[in-house]
Amino acid sequence: MVQIRADVLVVGGGLGGVAAALAAARAGRSVVLTEEFDWLGGQLTSQGVPPDEHSWIEQFGATASYRALRNGIRDYYRRHYPLTARSRAWTDLNPGAGFVSRLCHEPRVAVAVLEQLLAPHRGAGRLRVLQPYRPVAAATDGDRVTGVTLAHRDRDDRIEVTAPYVLDATETGELLPLTGTEYVTGFEGQGQTGEPSAPAEAQPMNMQAVSVCFAIDHVDGDHTIDRPAAYEFWRDYKPDFWGDRMLSWRSPHPRTLEIVERSFTPNPDDDPLSVNADQRVNPGDGNLWTFRRIAARRNFVDGAYASDITLVNWPMIDYFESPVIDVPNAAWHLAKARELSYSVLYWLQTEAPRPDGGTGFPGLRLRGDVTGSADGLAQAPYIRESRRIRAEYTVVEQDLSLAVRGERGAVQYPDSVGVGMYRIDLHPSTGGDNYIDVGSCPFEIPLGALIPQRMENLLPAGKNIGTTHITNGSYRLHPVEWNVGEVAGLLADFCLARGESPRAVRNSPQLLAEFTDRITAAGVERRWPRIAGY
Repeated sequence: MVQIRADVLVVGGGLGGVAAALAAARAGRSVVLTEEFDWLGGQLTSQGVPPDEHSWIEQFGATASYRALRNGIRDYYRRHYPLTARSRAWTDLNPGAGFVSRLCHEPRVAVAVLEQLLAPHRGAGRLRVLQPYRPVAAATDGDRVTGVTLAHRDRDDRIEVTAPYVLDATETGELLPLTGTEYVTGFEGQGQTGEPSAPAEAQPMNMQAVSVCFAIDHVDGDHTIDRPAAYEFWRDYKPDFWGDRMLSWRSPHPRTLEIVERSFTPNPDDDPLSVNADQRVNPGDGNLWTFRRIAARRNFVDGAYASDITLVNWPMIDYFESPVIDVPNAAWHLAKARELSYSVLYWLQTEAPRPDGGTGFPGLRLRGDVTGSADGLAQAPYIRESRRIRAEYTVVEQDLSLAVRGERGAVQYPDSVGVGMYRIDLHPSTGGDNYIDVGSCPFEIPLGALIPQRMENLLPAGKNIGTTHITNGSYRLHPVEWNVGEVAGLLADFCLARGESPRAVRNSPQLLAEFTDRITAAGVERRWPRIAGY
């Protein structure tokens, strides 16, 4: 077996993993970064999810390196795409003019920019990327991880990596069970957390739905896919709380749970620059075509794009038949989730009601070339909820709920290592729960949520930090995941330089002050400015 040693091992190449590797490599550390899919970037790329961000993202509320990523995506379009002169001059260019984000874009562009950010460190030999590899075993000595075994996705090839610091940036917290690190899944009970929205008793197997996204456009011709084998099941599937069949334009409103009807009009002749992607003003999901549109043809010169391209991440593709974490048949359920997505596409092409009274949109074309997959869907499932470490500090609903905190704003942590903002947004779950949506205040990320209660050299670098099922709904989004990963990478470097443990850094006022000065100098925002009327 090939053996590699590095200062820092980052397992998982999603946004948190890339940010962690970038931070440690910039500090001069030798880093190994692993990823099991063909693209780095996780939810932004291989999962096909345009960035979910807060309303002030263009001004503040993100790390400097995350801002560089966003700026890099816009610059890439200006350098390489045939934008109209008007769109090229648009300072806050939104290539897709989608309503879900001020920066809806094709995932391949983010891949290119992430690779650009990492390229100097790969060239200098500080960073080695192992792809496509996934963790299959780990060795420990007491409270320390001593090595991680990685298996190639497509062939019989294994690598063992050892490092003083190991960062778990996988989408599901895969290193936690492999290393015996204490963790939590699903709902905590009110007796544990006191959270107003929690059930009375813990429900560890009650987790948010996973979704397999896909990209489509609408062009001349009939592009209908073969009828999926289980299409009739999914077409007639009607959860008790849904109010209708899932394959319809009617579904629960995430905030009110009222059954609402959405529309679907491909290629509206709209002005991209008129789109106001501010969720406070307009949730934007009235017309599902423009909701997560990632290429607006009117942003480009005539003829460059035959059609808009939109990303399907809608309520009807949420798979909540079973969790895919800590179950023996996870692969089977992930296959069923893909089957659901194909069924949704087939329904759109053949039976979906049209505004003109007809049914079906046979001109819808699956764009696997856009998502980088041979089967047409996103390479990876969109995982909203990970295993979560039992942390020195666990963020609870009362820390950031607007109803609880009011004008006081979210709790300010003395060990804050970043900021974020998103409503507590939970999708339907495997326990039969409907949406849970709770207004939140702009919040901070406590360092204590990155420190396992026992393990000394394992750090979370993504959605596996010390949140609850409920607060994960705010902390799981793109800029927060990046912030967590970046801080984890900086913390590993800081501990290596000082010969101290992450726990000592958090619990020593002097070390904590030195570390927070270090991350502030690196461009991490630790506090929110005063925001009126959020």
